[in-house]
Amino acid sequence: MTANQPAPSLAAPSLFASERQRFLDLHPRSLALGRDATQHFLYGVPLHWMRDWPSPACLFMQSAQGAHLICADGLAYSDFCLGDTGAMFGHSPTPVAQAIVQQATQGLTCMLPSTRTAEVGRLLAATFGLPQWQMALTASDANRFVLRWARAVTQRPQLLVFEGCYHGAVDDTLADLQDGQVVARPSVLGQVHNHAAFTRIVPFNDLAALEAALSDGQVACLLAEPALTNCGLVLPEPGFWPAAQALCQRYGTLLALDETHTLSTGCGGYARVHGLAPDLLIMGKAVAGGLPCAVYGFTDALAERMRQAKQAAPEGHSGIGTTLAGNALTLAALQAALTRLHTPGNYAHMLALADRLAQGLRERIQAHKLDWCVTQLGARMELQYGSTAPRNAQEVLQASQPALEALLHLYMLNRGVLLTPFHNMLLVSPATTQADVQRLLDVFDAFLRDLNAD
Repeated sequence: MTANQPAPSLAAPSLFASERQRFLDLHPRSLALGRDATQHFLYGVPLHWMRDWPSPACLFMQSAQGAHLICADGLAYSDFCLGDTGAMFGHSPTPVAQAIVQQATQGLTCMLPSTRTAEVGRLLAATFGLPQWQMALTASDANRFVLRWARAVTQRPQLLVFEGCYHGAVDDTLADLQDGQVVARPSVLGQVHNHAAFTRIVPFNDLAALEAALSDGQVACLLAEPALTNCGLVLPEPGFWPAAQALCQRYGTLLALDETHTLSTGCGGYARVHGLAPDLLIMGKAVAGGLPCAVYGFTDALAERMRQAKQAAPEGHSGIGTTLAGNALTLAALQAALTRLHTPGNYAHMLALADRLAQGLRERIQAHKLDWCVTQLGARMELQYGSTAPRNAQEVLQASQPALEALLHLYMLNRGVLLTPFHNMLLVSPATTQADVQRLLDVFDAFLRDLNAD
């Protein structure tokens, strides 16, 4: 394939067929485990997303350490998926593992604050720049709680999100923009809520559409990723976020940034690196080194409004929080992660190696005369099938080639390189090595040669 020449619609069917057979031949133990697991797990996995890989059967893992994974068949992988960001700092990082072992003998959960609480709060404020914090178990929960607080303190009903956003399993955000109208996302199961009544959606990087959605003063909160990361990596255009932040302030809308994925930008996340001042900040997955944990931070001014809203409400369950949130084990892991993982030194390694990987991918794309590009956000990057990076979710969709993407993933997996299954995302950790990067680039080069020959 040459520049401006699209990939075949079936993405080299003979190559795909041979790669599927190669996977089956290489992974008999995973196949057997998959058959056994179907007896008691729906689809044979504890979470049905685990099926969303392009392989003909699920890969079962035996162990993972640093940037490497061993599957049930004893094969080793250089892991650039890293648990879809949960292991962004590497699998089982030593400081977190040691903290978990130590705390596990001293109590897991008591629904009481740990003696570590004050120190963890200081570390959160120092690392991410907001003074007040609360905890949850997942970013999905944290986002739900943020939306409740935002609606409570503003007394406004509407939520605003960007088309193509990802905020976990938050019902309000599981909607699509179709011909200018908000509609229920057809893939979502068991949906009964009327999202069109309370959720507004606008294209990313569109300041005019953003202002139009905010202008009636009914939007409690703009919940946004600093860069779209789940529909495909879409970066903000220069000046977009300062202008968007000013619009939120003008119309009295709270700005909540979900940095669960954009922690890859640099130490402290996208907002800290780029000098943004959100009202709220949400992080999950990697924030405590991969242990289930999420945090949300907010300004002192907003904290006072939250106290007033809680005081004005009747006594009883607020709908915010779960029993295990902020448990002692999580606090121990979070303290270790904040002191030993979220460091300038770790990010210096990640960013330098990510730059080398991105450049290597671009060189091979150019050598094979392909009309593709690499979009990068710190230690995270994505291979995209277009000559220029997309500006919004629709441009990602227009350039998408799902069959080619699936073939690339399967080809890489069969040669010991793991990519994120949902799209062509690659993530570099502090444990990733020059050898891992070279391995990926060599396999990518071989893939392009075989694709051209098929």
